Amino acid sequence: MDAAGKDSTIKKVTTGVNPAGFETRSFKAPTYEHNDHNFLWRHWQAMPARGHIGIFNRSYYEEVLVVRLHPEIIQGQQLANKNINDAFWEQRFRDFRSMEEHLAANGVVVVKFFLNVSKEEQRERLLARLEESEKHWKFNPRDVDEREHWDEYQTAYQDAIANTDADHAPWYVIPADDKPTMPAIVASIIVHTLEALPLAYPAPQEADMALFEKARILLEADGDDSDR
Repeated sequence: MDAAGKDSTIKKVTTGVNPAGFETRSFKAPTYEHNDHNFLWRHWQAMPARGHIGIFNRSYYEEVLVVRLHPEIIQGQQLANKNINDAFWEQRFRDFRSMEEHLAANGVVVVKFFLNVSKEEQRERLLARLEESEKHWKFNPRDVDEREHWDEYQTAYQDAIANTDADHAPWYVIPADDKPTMPAIVASIIVHTLEALPLAYPAPQEADMALFEKARILLEADGDDSDR
């Protein structure tokens, strides 16, 4: 949701993590290139490599949220079926479930967070962006327009979560009005998820151990020479 605190949560939760091990991808409106491929193509392109953490700031779920409220976006996509009805959205939910099942089967751990901010709290945060000059860059007039569809968005969120929550790709609905508590909850879930993984440093092969022993002997000998 707009002004829910996605950016600040990512920043706080990942502070102290080696940046070589993760990357954040933000998804804006699709480009012409994106629309020349299937609607999930750009998200597949952004999937993290093995052993890395990938953070999606917004995600493919926008394809059942914003576009649900603005069906004209669908008309601009290269789709064989543009008949927007319940079956259309169910197909998209199936696509999401299939993709996440495929990721899980290939060892990718999928964790999904919905930062649930109240309408009044969102209003106050948007006003703050107008009243504080250092926050002007964060303000988008469209966010105010989208508030007119608040109830419709709530229905879209509930449908998306109910249709795609799974043990291998769980949804976590996080209360977002309390800014200090929100990232702490997200961080605790991530820590619990990481602790449940069978993580270990890779063990060297027998041939590697022989090379290590050779290197150790050479280094010790080099130290003896330097003492002379």
